[in-house]
Amino acid sequence: MNGLLNYASCGALWLGLLAKIPDLLRHPRDPYLRAICAVLGLSGLCFFLGAVPTVAFVNDVSGVPNLAAPLTYASITAYGAAAQVLIVHWRGGVNVRRTVRRWIVAYACVVLGIAVMFALGDASAERRTDFDTYYATTPFLAEMIVLYLCGHLAATTVTMVSSLCWACQVGGWLRAGMVTLGVGTLCNAGYSVVKLAAVVARWFGERWSALVTDVSPAAAGVGALLTVVGIVIPLCGPRTTERCRARRTYWRLAPLERELDAILTRRALRLPRPRWASPATRLIWRQTGIHNGLGHLDALFDRALFDRVRARTLRESADPALADATAWATVIVTAVREEPDRVPPRDPDRLPTPPPDLTTLLRVADVLAGASAAHPGRVAEVRDPRASRHRVN
Repeated sequence: MNGLLNYASCGALWLGLLAKIPDLLRHPRDPYLRAICAVLGLSGLCFFLGAVPTVAFVNDVSGVPNLAAPLTYASITAYGAAAQVLIVHWRGGVNVRRTVRRWIVAYACVVLGIAVMFALGDASAERRTDFDTYYATTPFLAEMIVLYLCGHLAATTVTMVSSLCWACQVGGWLRAGMVTLGVGTLCNAGYSVVKLAAVVARWFGERWSALVTDVSPAAAGVGALLTVVGIVIPLCGPRTTERCRARRTYWRLAPLERELDAILTRRALRLPRPRWASPATRLIWRQTGIHNGLGHLDALFDRALFDRVRARTLRESADPALADATAWATVIVTAVREEPDRVPPRDPDRLPTPPPDLTTLLRVADVLAGASAAHPGRVAEVRDPRASRHRVN
């Protein structure tokens, strides 16, 4: 595929990095954000350097045959260290800094070993796709290959076990992210296992180059996709849930706002509708308008009507929440229809403040919209308040 899979994987990971850069710029000292960005950036760099066109470019420009190989191995090793640092920061604890330093020092030694062994080995024949199996029996280069594969396998295994074990202790979006990350690192571990199998087979005279050229890139690509998804889920999941909840609440309140629309417009009680605003901002705008309208009608709310409707609905449905919502809907509709040019002063028989809370407002809106399937006739009765006034208890 001429590097297409590598570049696609790199693009997915670097897109995730671009999404986190604004947060990193706002909080440059946050070690957690730095670890996330390092994981996304280094894993994308691994795929970029491992693509065949990039390998050819690096080798040609540097004039050193196979220089792309140790650079790719070093980036893979650095990615393994960054993944471990991310897990350590994610879990937290009293020895976070010490544990992070140990992982960084350990994998810095691995990177140094890769550089030294490549310098000592003889890699004069350029191999763009099967470097691992071709040089699996070459002194120093074989040790370099095994070193980076074992280092990567150790990092991905620890990350996988840590993620899946932690997923058993948490819930919600964090659990989904940890499970996805664990599966992604399992695929990354498969990359190292497949390459190690091909290297060991080469030691015994077999040539399993297809494992290196076909199977391991596919495992690495799937692992990259799942890794970035696993990291993004705990970050974006709660925000997405809040946006969806705000959007649902906004639309559920629409029938109540429509009922108050004439009052809000005539009395100029509503701010201009926000454009290109978030669901939370639109919800606040709608709630503010509703509360302004209810506050304006407060002196017209009929306590006796409220009590009659509530008592009857409670007797018929045995549902206090439905009874409150139906009573409020009735007095609101009545007040809107009977609002005079000048609101009279409050008298003791009017319904007192405070107005209904958000939960009750949602139920009122549902009643006005006919969403109460158990009592569909109640909506028509709310629309004709006179029936509620004169119906005998």
